[in-house]
Amino acid sequence: MARLGPIVIIEDDVDDEQILKEVLNDLEMKNKVICFEDCSRAWDYLKTTLEKPLVIFCDINLPKQSGLNFKKQIDEDCELREKSIPFIFYTTGIDQKNINEAYTKMSVQGYFQKPSNYNEIKTTIQVILDYWKLCKHPNE
Repeated sequence: MARLGPIVIIEDDVDDEQILKEVLNDLEMKNKVICFEDCSRAWDYLKTTLEKPLVIFCDINLPKQSGLNFKKQIDEDCELREKSIPFIFYTTGIDQKNINEAYTKMSVQGYFQKPSNYNEIKTTIQVILDYWKLCKHPNE
């Protein structure tokens, strides 16, 4: 059975957030979508929620705290690490140093460049969500 936890989006660009919401709507996702424009609000949610998110989509370049530093903060927190929430970097700019750091210094489950057209975005998001909805996971 597919997991129905919320999809968390951490994105400071309103247009990118709206596109993701449209894609999720077009894909007829039943999951609630929760959006944050910065990491501090996402942190507060993750620390207090009883919900078991399906996945977190996080941009790298965010105000106040980068997505990389946010993921490190999650990894350093025993309680959040045990929640085993799949964490996907979904960002415009691709920097090999950031990719290396994401995979070697933290427990990231994916690093994707935002595609430039709607159909590519839709395909990318569909593949990611299909994987995590079917994958065996501690949050089941």
